[in-house]
Amino acid sequence: MYILKMFNNLFIYGFLFIFLISCSNTQTRVDANKKEINLSPDKIYITAMNNFNNEKFVESKEQFELLQKLFPLSNEAIQAEIMIGFLFYVQMDYNEAISQFNKIIRKYPSHKDIDYIYYMIGMCNYEQIENHELDGAYNELALESFNQVILRFPKSEYAKDSRQKIILVKTNKAAKHMAIGRYYLKEKKYTAALNRFKVVIEDYSVTKFTPEALHRMVEAYYEMGMIDESIETASVLGYNYPDSLWYRHSYNLIKKENKNGSIVKKITDFF
Repeated sequence: MYILKMFNNLFIYGFLFIFLISCSNTQTRVDANKKEINLSPDKIYITAMNNFNNEKFVESKEQFELLQKLFPLSNEAIQAEIMIGFLFYVQMDYNEAISQFNKIIRKYPSHKDIDYIYYMIGMCNYEQIENHELDGAYNELALESFNQVILRFPKSEYAKDSRQKIILVKTNKAAKHMAIGRYYLKEKKYTAALNRFKVVIEDYSVTKFTPEALHRMVEAYYEMGMIDESIETASVLGYNYPDSLWYRHSYNLIKKENKNGSIVKKITDFF
């Protein structure tokens, strides 16, 4: 009888212990839910931004995600989505950043900061351009994104910088054509060289390589014995870039073979 009584007591104590633990866990969840409910979207956003400014990126992302979970329809939640994309960008996880920004474009095509989203996609591609010797895929992607900013939002504060970035990207592409053109010129493949230099002049005239491209064309024509074309190109170079070192090179190249001054006179008469 004593043993049975002791067993019953142990059973009761065990049940009470489990019950108390269960109540404790439930209370913990309730307290946690109350804590989340008491938070406002602006408070969570401020906390997330403070973490971001202190370079606590993991904590910052967690707060932005919490904001999206608790207040998905708030303005702060939308801004949190943008900041998550920017967090990926800051940490140079460009693929994730682009994916996040594209998701925002699909969800909020009329958002007041949508011009910034297009601009950031351009920046993600732009920062992956290392030099003109590498694959030019990011050149094209960056150009496309920056052009989207200019075409869609011509008055945007990001349009001006997008135009400047386009010039830099085109300079990068022009550099590649120039490098190939110089190689062909050195190998005496003059037609192939001319084609590269013409691309620079026609498609990338805003870049710093245009005067040199014109001079290299003068050289190529000269070596091919096409003196009239060489003179005409030198004249165009002199007209547009009279103070350029490349024009002096072209002028001296033609002048050194001149016997009676007629070639130099042709350059002068061209104007």
